[in-house]
Amino acid sequence: MKRMGIPDRNLTLILIYFKEHMRIAILSGGLNAERDVSLRSGRRVAEALRDTMTDAEIVEVDLNGEFLDSLGSASGVHSFDVVVPLIHGAIGEDATLRSMLELKGIPFVGSSAASAARSFDKGVASGLVPNASAPKFVAFPQSFFREMGAPRILETVIEGIGLPLVVKPISGGSALGVRLCTEAEQVAPALVDAFGYGDRVMLQSAVSGTELAVTVIDIGEEATALPPVEIVPMSGVYDFDARYTAGATEFFVPCRLNADVVQRVSEYAVTVHKSLGLRDISRTDLIVDSYGTIWFLEVNIAPGMTETSLVPQAIEAAGLSVGGVFADLVAQAVTRSN
Repeated sequence: MKRMGIPDRNLTLILIYFKEHMRIAILSGGLNAERDVSLRSGRRVAEALRDTMTDAEIVEVDLNGEFLDSLGSASGVHSFDVVVPLIHGAIGEDATLRSMLELKGIPFVGSSAASAARSFDKGVASGLVPNASAPKFVAFPQSFFREMGAPRILETVIEGIGLPLVVKPISGGSALGVRLCTEAEQVAPALVDAFGYGDRVMLQSAVSGTELAVTVIDIGEEATALPPVEIVPMSGVYDFDARYTAGATEFFVPCRLNADVVQRVSEYAVTVHKSLGLRDISRTDLIVDSYGTIWFLEVNIAPGMTETSLVPQAIEAAGLSVGGVFADLVAQAVTRSN
């Protein structure tokens, strides 16, 4: 398997890449609902890096109350040379964890705290992507439903958005709390489930079409889209079970769309990555309808790396390896801090 090449002219990057005894922390786990998925992602990336960076020490760190101490001090004395954050959902993909890493002054793979804050809220992100077509939606905090009365709110929402609609937490990942509602009586129970994963929910018009995930790798001077992965869940909804149960979803990579559409969705994913100020790696989820319109769903800055996840499939389809890609990202992160 070939690797994404580090530019030959960047000798500093090459030297850092081959630095002996580099200590790399793979930060995974945490205490939110995506803990198990995060641990699986961390384990896979750690194993891939051990195979690729044979002189480096790869340490799997479970996020807990003592993790800041394990990473070193803001004075510049660190126990690790670089951190690879693979905490999914809140803490890991919003600004929280990344702010702490920035304050500690330790290099890390992935987007900055500021760009994480922009991308984590699905409503905010869709408003910041230029020329984005996003399904019609409304977003409310749980307190609004309590104060105003859920029945009258839902009546207004269903009349305004129509059915079918999707109910989901406005932040978070792994499709936890996501439900497709085709009938009005399904919406209230879906809201109860969604509020179990966050204080704010999004009720969004359901769009039909081909669901795709497009990974963008940002190494060197050029952000590059990997082959789009087409997602066909057996249940019709790409929810948590469809994502992490083997055989529950059929994937096509490369996707079964014509070359023109593939080029457009690839360029679109790069636009999302750049317009939100993301770096290193991201995954944009979208739908292409029967008219060829691209509908933005969300962007992930710490995408899953499990055996059934989408990014590893895209990496393999591009003729790359997980270990090679993350080794390049590690080297880039260390260089960025120097």
